[in-house]
Order: sequence, then structure tokens, then C-alpha cells
Amino acid sequence: QVQLVESGGGLVQAGASLRLSCAASGRTFSGYEMGWFCQAPGKEREFVAVIRWLSTLTYYADSVKGRFTISRDNAKNSVYLQMNSLKPEDTAIYYCAAVLRKIGGGWASTAWYDYWGQGTQVTVSS
Repeated sequence: QVQLVESGGGLVQAGASLRLSCAASGRTFSGYEMGWFCQAPGKEREFVAVIRWLSTLTYYADSVKGRFTISRDNAKNSVYLQMNSLKPEDTAIYYCAAVLRKIGGGWASTAWYDYWGQGTQVTVSS
């Protein structure tokens, strides 16, 4: 069992940056795949980024490539999402997600993850 808590959201203007954090309790992130998803009003929850446990490879949604960076600090039980050049269409609630390490893909689907945080609101004005 692992509990996830996101923080770092806020209201910013287009072009600004934010750094979201996800902290774990209950157990460490060791051995877990970690992802970020977002959900805008009236829309489905969508994949943003993932960082793999074993390889540390990262994958991103096309809409955020070159602007967002996912990273992890295992010693601090934390995962981060650096968000640069924010656009109004990035406005959403951002969720941290975790699942015990596994082989293969599926990381872009919400069904792949077992644990979710409560979300943090990101609002980008034009």
C-alpha cells in the first residue's frame, strides 16, 4: 500500500513554469513505475508522462514533449513534473499515479496503475 500526495499547482499566465511534486507515504517508491495524468473539465483523464523504475526511461504525451520533464528522487520518495512554456490548454487537475514494477507497456492507460493521488489544480490564463 502506498499513499500519494501532489502539490505545486496554481494559477499562472501562459508561458510561465510550474513544478509539481508527488510525495509517497506508507511505503517507498522503490520498485514502482510512476506516472502523471491530467483531467480537464468535461474530459477523460489523460496520460502526461511516465518514468520507468528499472530503465529510468521516460515517455511523454505528444502535447507536452519538449515542455514537460518527469523525474524522480528515490531517496526522498518523490516524483516531479517540471512544466515549462505552459499553455491555456494545459489547464487541468494533475494526478500522480503508481504501480508495482512490471514488464512491457500499458503505461499510458489509467488502468495500468493501482494508486492515485488526490490531484493538484493547474490553471493557465491566456
